[in-house]
Amino acid sequence: MNQDHLAVWNNCLDIIKDNISSQAFKTWFHPIKPVRLEAKVLTIQVPSQFFYEWLEEHYIQLLSKTIHKELGPDARLEYSIIIENSGASGTQPASPYAVKMPMTNRQATKNPAVAMTAGIHNTPIKNPFVIPGLRKLNIDSNLNPNYNFGQFIEGECNRLARSAGFAVANKPGGTSFNPLLIYGSTGLGKTHLAHAIGLEIKEQNPELTVLYVSSEKFTHQFIDAVRNNSVNDFSHFYQMVDVLIIDDVQFFSGKEKTQDVFFHIFNHLHQTGKQIVLTSDKAPVEMQGMEQRLLSRFKWGLSADLQVPSLETRMAILEKMMYADGIELPREVIEYLAYSITSNVRELEGALISLIAQSSLNKKSITLDLAKQMIDKFVKNTAREVSIDYIQKVVCDYFDLPLELLKSKTRKREIVQARQIAMYFSKKMTKSSLANIGLHCGGKDHATVLHACRTVNNLQETDKHFRKYLDDLEKKLAIH
Repeated sequence: MNQDHLAVWNNCLDIIKDNISSQAFKTWFHPIKPVRLEAKVLTIQVPSQFFYEWLEEHYIQLLSKTIHKELGPDARLEYSIIIENSGASGTQPASPYAVKMPMTNRQATKNPAVAMTAGIHNTPIKNPFVIPGLRKLNIDSNLNPNYNFGQFIEGECNRLARSAGFAVANKPGGTSFNPLLIYGSTGLGKTHLAHAIGLEIKEQNPELTVLYVSSEKFTHQFIDAVRNNSVNDFSHFYQMVDVLIIDDVQFFSGKEKTQDVFFHIFNHLHQTGKQIVLTSDKAPVEMQGMEQRLLSRFKWGLSADLQVPSLETRMAILEKMMYADGIELPREVIEYLAYSITSNVRELEGALISLIAQSSLNKKSITLDLAKQMIDKFVKNTAREVSIDYIQKVVCDYFDLPLELLKSKTRKREIVQARQIAMYFSKKMTKSSLANIGLHCGGKDHATVLHACRTVNNLQETDKHFRKYLDDLEKKLAIH
């Protein structure tokens, strides 16, 4: 029986979706296109070499099992890899689970004539950053030296964006990540990462012109240029930049003229091999009020998201700040801060600063009680949903177990029971998907989580000691 490659891939996606987080699915599997199915060999197209390598490193076991389930044990997966800005194509040995197809060239090689004439003009160009009446020969990059890679804590929540940013910093304009669009909610580190890329490029290539500018500043400069009849000078200035970093590009929304001038600047920079880095609070597909031709260009490179940091990452951020300021805090205080503020790195840093300030002004030592008083005031206007991390901590403390053991693969009865209880409360008290809960509990799948919840429900109806465990834990979690 002949099977359709689209149907087979859609069946694979249904399985994959249940085994990873929705964000990971959207980032890594949504962009994949099935190409063909021949003799139990399914060929899929991926957007870049980096994309292929990430799949091979992180998801090859899942892909292999899924393909075998759909097509049988002798099925194979092949990749067709798009290369941007390069005329090269070739093959490379792949993992035992996959064979990589020759790469295909999506875009024509850059025209050397265009590159040679870039930025050459017969008349002097006005720098829109120069205050009238002041002479300024060099362009100030507008980069904050404190926002460097050394101060950027890496975690699962930002690994893709940081890796791509570091690749761009090491080879500006020479990777397939052009543009590199970093997106995510407020306070997750977009601006920090954008500055870090610019600083690293300046460090390695001091001869390059790197410019960081907010979308608001860009828009105001453009309005001034229109008022002063100097739009050509404005465009030419930006076309001379080697690396352009635009922060909060979503604010171009609804500004048609600004979008139009940025579109032409973008095209010129891209065609001449210059690097473009953008940040936004939304992915391109979710941006409203933006021209489609601009959105399509945002998708040319890589869109990398910053997610909410895990407990371990939040604690590492706090420890990094303390080390930088020469401060020491009790471990229980650091844990309490990290457990209490979960969604925003900026708020986490603000809470630490507030705690230190309160301690200094009131001449009190920093204790867990002081931290609790401060946090209650700090987040009193925010609905505080209990997190999976916190549930696991409370369960482990109650049964006197190390957290690592709960997340391990051990099948000891008491560990399995504690793990099932943690899954049960995670499903009951959070909005997380079954797949996400399983991910937090040592990489279990959604079916394991469902089984755990059924087991806990059955036991609490038949075992009064077990029911007491649940009652005690529910009270502890309710206090939070």
